[in-house]
Amino acid sequence: MKAVLMRENGGPDVLRLEEVEMPKPGPGEARVRLEYAGVNFIDIYGRKGLYKGQLPRIIGDEGAGVVDAVGRRVTEVTVGDRVAYAMQTGSYAEYAVIPSMYLVQIPDGIETRLAAAAMLQGMTAHYLAVSTYPLDAGHTALVHAAGGGTGRLLTQVARLRGARVIGTASTEEKANLARSAGASDVIIYTSSDFEAETMRLTNGRGVDVVYDSVGQATFEKSLGCLRPRGMMVLFGQSSGPVAPFDPLVLNRKGSLFLTRPTLANYVSDRDELLRRSGDLLGWIARKEIELRIDKVFRLSDAASAHKYLEGRMSTGKVLLQT
Repeated sequence: MKAVLMRENGGPDVLRLEEVEMPKPGPGEARVRLEYAGVNFIDIYGRKGLYKGQLPRIIGDEGAGVVDAVGRRVTEVTVGDRVAYAMQTGSYAEYAVIPSMYLVQIPDGIETRLAAAAMLQGMTAHYLAVSTYPLDAGHTALVHAAGGGTGRLLTQVARLRGARVIGTASTEEKANLARSAGASDVIIYTSSDFEAETMRLTNGRGVDVVYDSVGQATFEKSLGCLRPRGMMVLFGQSSGPVAPFDPLVLNRKGSLFLTRPTLANYVSDRDELLRRSGDLLGWIARKEIELRIDKVFRLSDAASAHKYLEGRMSTGKVLLQT
């Protein structure tokens, strides 16, 4: 089978399409004939070596396709099922072997590519708004990169829960995407001070929670956007990792809370995975949230997909068609 193999850490050009051995499912595993793989910033972190992994390896933590073989003691899926998954590495390939407990069946009426696009970013949006800081009517959230893939989904989930969303975006085009997702106000941070604007928009109170996937470039000012005892949710670092800082800053700014969550800890068992994915896929089926697929690259063009995403050019989900 063909797969994108990474033999060393580095730039996008370390991603090379190669012929590799077809994997076989063991006990508790299923083999999926992949149709689409999601491209996410976590893949870029892995490619660069920010997240360590044994080399050589196939990256990609999100995929969807059809089960074509199962190992012993598999009860969750059968051959022929359409399935999707996230947080299991190896999706930049034609086939992947995945523990069956992490596979979610795709409901009728949802395209395979939509399921591939939904799993990682969609369940991230779900856990952030439903569990990490459970939003409700009366809450105000600041969502960075609100016109991007995760930001736009997070904005929609926040609005479903009745919260007000103030978004940030780098361009007017992305600002319009954030508004279409339900953001009540959008700050173009390349031309305005988002901290000052956030305080103005909240009449000096500050927001209840900041959802920050950008990291280094926004972290310090994000803390200044929070009300006393507000929560800073740092769930990504697209601009680079945040520098070490003195926790006393949290005290000085109003006894703030800081968390650095990851999806893996919010789908800790199959029941939680099915609850989260069930909500998400149900919203999609009922058209309560809209998935925007921005661009689909061929598997052989994985390097170009990384350059596109890393260059902050995307306005929605980026996929590889396997």
